[in-house]
Order: sequence, then structure tokens, then C-alpha cells
Amino acid sequence: MTARLPVFPLGTVLFPGLVLPLHIFEERYRALVRHLVGLPEGAPREFGVVAIQAGWEVAPTAPDGRPVPGGGDVTLHEVGCTAELRQVTERPDGGFDIVTVGRRRFRIAGVDREAAPYLTAEVEWLPEPGGPDEVADLLAARVISVFRQYLGLIRADQEELSEQLPEDPTVLSHLVAATAALTVADRQRLLAIDDTAARLRAELRLLNREAALLRQVRAVPVPLAELASPPTPN
Repeated sequence: MTARLPVFPLGTVLFPGLVLPLHIFEERYRALVRHLVGLPEGAPREFGVVAIQAGWEVAPTAPDGRPVPGGGDVTLHEVGCTAELRQVTERPDGGFDIVTVGRRRFRIAGVDREAAPYLTAEVEWLPEPGGPDEVADLLAARVISVFRQYLGLIRADQEELSEQLPEDPTVLSHLVAATAALTVADRQRLLAIDDTAARLRAELRLLNREAALLRQVRAVPVPLAELASPPTPN
């Protein structure tokens, strides 16, 4: 089944269940927020967040402040996640501060650059696991253990390690993917995995890789420019 969604290209990856605050200042995305706020009561107020593969998040503008024709073109990754609008604060300059929460994953079937001031896309919903999964449960316990060791290497305050991690394997897999210091490419690959157990296996490999590098160099092992800005756990 397909659906049409407004699309917001970003330099980060959103995962289901994670909170993503945004400052909206471009007019085309102000129009998107106004559209969502104006929907009838009970209608889903959501848009698609898709990581940028090539191009710029902010469209270049002419000296008069208008967007340069064709200047906002970007190449997007195929898989994204919807962001549900939870809170909207209008700013004196006409912009918005919004709070969103990731809901469901999708794959882009086609992008329309003409139907609205912002991008829209035909999307296919991706399957989410349902019911108990013994393999995923076992992998989740291993990921929790390795993730805590990893956090101990990147955090100076050991008291922060007492925080509770989710036991649900799918929720855990999204949280780890969003909060570990990974590149956008690593996060994008994790988002595109449909099976929770497969995502957890991939995260074990990534966490072990990152932890080994951290022990050797005592530093985050990727250039800061390549790090995604992780959303906040809900």
C-alpha cells in the first residue's frame, strides 16, 4: 500500500520512537507546518524525514531572499521515517519551533517537486516486526551489554550509565542506532533493515568496531562533519 507524504530532507536519520526537535525558518517548510496545523482534528499530522544523500539541506537564495530556481535540489536516500507533529511554537519572525516523534518507516517510490512548495513523495510502508522473537530477545541482551561498555568509553560521567535501556528488542535497536556516534551512512543502513534481529546483529558489529577504535585512540573514530545529529529518545 502506498501513500503520499510531504518530505523534509535533513542531514540526519530519524528512527521510530525517537524525538526530533526542529527549527523551521525556510518559507517552504513554514508552509508545510501551516498545512499540518490546518488539517482537520484527528487527521495524522506527519511528514517524512529523509536523510540527504547529496546536495544541501537549505536551498540557496537570491539577494532578494527568494529561493534560486533549481537550487534546492537534493538526492535523497530511499528509506525514511515519518515524523509526527507533537508541539508547535510560532516565532515572532514567522518561523516555528516544532517537536516531532518518529513513527513508521517507508521507502520512497517517487518524488514530486512541483505539487507543493515543499517536496512530496509517493511512499511504500515498510513492515515492522510483530510478536515475540526469541532470537531478537537473545541479541537484545548482548546489545545492551556491549552498548553499556561503549557508553563507558565515550562518557566521562559514569553515573549516566545507570540509565534504563528498553528491553523491547525493536525499540532498543532504534535507540542504539540513533544515539551511538555513527555516520549518517551507518544509520541509514540500520534504518533500512526490516528485521529486528538483523538490525541488532549489525549494531553488535558496529559497536564492537567503534569500541575497539575508541580503546586504541581514545577519541570518536569518525570525522565530526560525518556524524549525524541524533534525535532525542522519547
